[in-house]
Amino acid sequence: MGFKDMISARKVFDEMPDRAMVRCWTSLIAGSAQSGQTEEVLRLFFMMVKENLRPENDTIVSVLSACSKLEAVEIEKWVMILSEFINDDDTGSFGRDSVNTVLAYLYGKWGKVEKCKERFDEIVGIGKRSVLPWNVIISAYVQNGCSLEALSLFRVMIEDLNLRPNHVTMVSVLSACAQVGDLDLGKWIHGYVKSEGCKAILESNTFLATALIDMYSKCGSLGKAKDVFEQMVSKDVVSFNAMIMGLAINGEGEEALRLFSKMQELGLRPNSGTFLGVLCACSHSGLLDRGRQMFLDMIPHFSVPPELEHYACYVDLLARVGLLEEAFEVVASMPFVPNNFVWGALLQGCRLHSRLELAQDVSQKLVKVDPENSAGYVMFSNALASDQQWGKSQA
Repeated sequence: MGFKDMISARKVFDEMPDRAMVRCWTSLIAGSAQSGQTEEVLRLFFMMVKENLRPENDTIVSVLSACSKLEAVEIEKWVMILSEFINDDDTGSFGRDSVNTVLAYLYGKWGKVEKCKERFDEIVGIGKRSVLPWNVIISAYVQNGCSLEALSLFRVMIEDLNLRPNHVTMVSVLSACAQVGDLDLGKWIHGYVKSEGCKAILESNTFLATALIDMYSKCGSLGKAKDVFEQMVSKDVVSFNAMIMGLAINGEGEEALRLFSKMQELGLRPNSGTFLGVLCACSHSGLLDRGRQMFLDMIPHFSVPPELEHYACYVDLLARVGLLEEAFEVVASMPFVPNNFVWGALLQGCRLHSRLELAQDVSQKLVKVDPENSAGYVMFSNALASDQQWGKSQA
């Protein structure tokens, strides 16, 4: 729905004599979300709950979709507005639960998982929580690197026999499984989807299938990842990217490059994520010439400008094969400030090829950008010790 259409829709809505129909509010909020009017979505939602109307799940989904586009400053503003509202004694339970769901999402996006959990704990509904707030809290934990906590919450969730996790739940939980290497739970989820008669959904839902590919690949079960990929009815760039990366991290670089060629034959255009997987494949499999060519072809042949992550993969490729001087030249010429991944790749290359004279400088730079990375301290001490400066390293 275009911006002009939304102006007309809002005019009709404002002129309605009775605005108690929740479906009308939901339609207007959904249209505003689709047209990118994030602030308008939140204003309408706030007006709705102030009028003591109970938002539908579809309403909240549209609100959360709009919230996903907010920046930190805007999040803080709306957290304050909505927090004041739920602290009002006149706020009804329906409005309170809906606002707490949105607040939990906003806190999660803001990186404040403790506050997110506080809002979640306040959601009670009619004796129980729906799947939606569970999805919000589990996703928040996963996105903030708290995967073990997310899996614990999921196990609590499925104890309620009245709740049926949906594909949104499964995608978040599979991501958590991938992060912590919980293959058993990942397999259980795969089996659950099949047992619920959702095989057709699995084959057609690219988000769910891609999450399974990612989980199996990161848990070292590459064969299972390939099975899921082959069974997909429709494959998009995201699913190809997941399979290419899965092959890459499992040392199947040649197969990853064949899949890269196949996706182009099917008319799919490689994007930034594709090249991250391809460069990772070349790095892990020592495919120097092909990796170098892929990196050099990104802009002229595919109009994909290399980002810091691509430079890190390319530096890793050069460092692994011992071309450390060339790797340093790439770091010096790239239009980004080197991060811990770049210095870490160089440090690993120095280790592999016994270049302790370079390792000393690299380890210092790694410690500077990532003080909690012990590898930088260890390598720095080793480099100093090799130069008979152990006394200095002990100081």
